[in-house]
Amino acid sequence: MIVVDKVVLSDDMMSEEFVCNLDKCKGACCVEGDLGAPLNEDELEQIESVYEKVKPYMSPEGIAEVEKQGKYIKDFEGDFSTPTINNRECAYAIYDDKKYLHCAIEKAFLDKKIEYRKPISCYLYPARITKYDAYDAVNYDRWEICSDACVLGKELKVPVYKFLKGPFTAKYGAEWYAKLEKEIEDMKENLR
Repeated sequence: MIVVDKVVLSDDMMSEEFVCNLDKCKGACCVEGDLGAPLNEDELEQIESVYEKVKPYMSPEGIAEVEKQGKYIKDFEGDFSTPTINNRECAYAIYDDKKYLHCAIEKAFLDKKIEYRKPISCYLYPARITKYDAYDAVNYDRWEICSDACVLGKELKVPVYKFLKGPFTAKYGAEWYAKLEKEIEDMKENLR
């Protein structure tokens, strides 16, 4: 395990390799699964505040679902997530001309309309965070739809933690990420 401040990461963040391969998966993570994107409680207000600026990027079906279900939903376990269209793709997912799925929230962010990039659960994937009172546990989530990302990661030799540098920095800060890199380098040195 890798420990940096109050974050405990599984060793496969260092040992496994991963690079999203949109040409292969076509954004399947926006449509597969039981629910929409998981949301932290602190993201609910952000979703509320950016919605009107995100709405022009959304599909008519996505807008209809948000108007019917709400900007986010609370599931049967009491967790929050984005609404879905016909229990399939996230209401904020949009298709491009190649039929690849993208995030309308992220499109608005990239166009500098909003400062919230997208749900951290999406941005940090394939990492999944479980919050405990004293620390966050960060684990590598293996999902069959991402098998091409694992192949590409191996070809390019990109460990999961390096693929996630931007999202980890957004979540925990640049100083924390620098500590993570140092910790992993020290661990590798000790294995030699």
